[in-house]
Amino acid sequence: MTTETPTSGAVLANLYGGRKEQTFPILTPAQIARLEPHGTKIAVRKGEILAEPGERHRKLFVVLSGSIEIVRPSMTGEEPVVVLTAGGFTGEMNTLRGVGSLVRARVHEDGEVLAIPDDELRTVVQTDARLSELFMRAFILRRVGLVAAQNGNVILIGSRHSAGTLRLQQFLTRNAHPYVNLDIDTDASVQALLDRFHIGIDDIPVVMCGGGERMVKNPSNQELAECLGMNPQLDSTKVRDLVVIGAGPAGLAAAVYAASEGLDVLVLETNGPGGQAGSSSKIENYLGFPTGISGQALAGRALVQAQKFGAEVAIANSAVHMHCKPKPYEIALSGDHVVRGRAIIIASGAEYRQLALDNVNRFLGVGIYYAATFVEAKLCKDEDVVIVGGGNSAGQAAVFLASNCRHVHVLVRSQGLADSMSRYLIRRIEDSPNVTVHTRTEIIGLEGDSQLEQVIWRGAADNRTETNAIRHIFLMTGAVPNTRWLEGCVGLDEKGFVRTGTDLHSEDLACSNWSLTRQPYMFETNVPRVFAVGDVRSGSVKRVAAAVGEGSACVQLVHRALAE
Repeated sequence: MTTETPTSGAVLANLYGGRKEQTFPILTPAQIARLEPHGTKIAVRKGEILAEPGERHRKLFVVLSGSIEIVRPSMTGEEPVVVLTAGGFTGEMNTLRGVGSLVRARVHEDGEVLAIPDDELRTVVQTDARLSELFMRAFILRRVGLVAAQNGNVILIGSRHSAGTLRLQQFLTRNAHPYVNLDIDTDASVQALLDRFHIGIDDIPVVMCGGGERMVKNPSNQELAECLGMNPQLDSTKVRDLVVIGAGPAGLAAAVYAASEGLDVLVLETNGPGGQAGSSSKIENYLGFPTGISGQALAGRALVQAQKFGAEVAIANSAVHMHCKPKPYEIALSGDHVVRGRAIIIASGAEYRQLALDNVNRFLGVGIYYAATFVEAKLCKDEDVVIVGGGNSAGQAAVFLASNCRHVHVLVRSQGLADSMSRYLIRRIEDSPNVTVHTRTEIIGLEGDSQLEQVIWRGAADNRTETNAIRHIFLMTGAVPNTRWLEGCVGLDEKGFVRTGTDLHSEDLACSNWSLTRQPYMFETNVPRVFAVGDVRSGSVKRVAAAVGEGSACVQLVHRALAE
């Protein structure tokens, strides 16, 4: 059976909860027999390292005899997680992806293991339904436990008053990567760490990867992903059947269906899975989740599905330009990489509109936020906050923050919420004593030095101006498409959204020299085999379910176009 070793913290309690047998299941002799054709039996000796943190493409090990201990290196040594005995197996979600390990696996007692490469593991989860369910559940629960433990060999040293710190916290959280957060303003132990590694206040935020083996100062998301070994190594010479730009609901749906139907799929995402939906604290009107689900959890499950079927996912890789002329198509990425695909699905989504104020950029991340999750909520506990917007995202944020903040002010430019927000959210807002809706009201000024200190708004009804000592604004209004990288390539409408199908104009087709005898398919742009789905598409319904529907339906058209 699987036995656990004692730990200094609550790691095992977080890992196991009430689901220990599902987190660390024991394979039966019959199940091991089904795995044997996919691996190699290897004799192992005590002390032998089988996997190191950050190591790519390491194997999954099934214990046949002896035992393997799983530990997590930290700044102070190693933290034991579990000891696996006969029938136990190593691995979590990164094993399936073939990217950097989060733990160290070391032989605890001499024995024999079955070593299964990551590509063979993907074959197993795609072809063996029962083993697939067992592995996937265990992998997910192990990752959830590692994240919940808030401990490990990745350390973020920052400040709650630093926009860079918040950005890195959001990136790590959205990508479900466990880390230790140390705040220089509240944690007395930080100074010793700063002195030890010669870190100055001006260097903040700093991320230490691999228990301090590597340190990066105020890294970009791409630099952080590289430091953590989060991504597969992209082969610029390889031509994929399909490249999906964006891992929001539409892009992930397309990836799941395309990969499950045998296409070679690459998904590129700038920040983390979920898009705008990923920043929602709770979505309650999505089909099949009567008690609601957070946007991050929904996106995380979809990401796991896509990877299960073999889709390759690269995080912190932004598309900066699309070359429409050569075939296959080329996507230029940040970091001077290029990827190629026979077909492209544009699912780069949209972002919330900024306030039309000169000094708004000064307060981004230090008073102005575009997401309302537990990460941002920690910054404004027991304080007053402002939410700008009257859609469902604003409503979800208001309900969520009302349980954590002293008072929530919702500012909308219209006469009310009924035209833009679901009724169930309106009723909850009306029933919340610490939520006030200000109609026909807009922000006209922001004040503060290094961070936001005061908000000035004006009501159109009485032209009254109010100045409030509020340090937090959540912007959730309007939508600006992420299409700057597409200019000069595909047809865009007057607001910058991608035209597709019957919405294309004759001049769009003339501009791209459309040469096919057929007209563009429903989600196809004016460039053959280049499609657009979700919020980025002109005329789309800005709802999670609609985006999922478009992404999944588009794959059928991709098959048809590739067969031409």
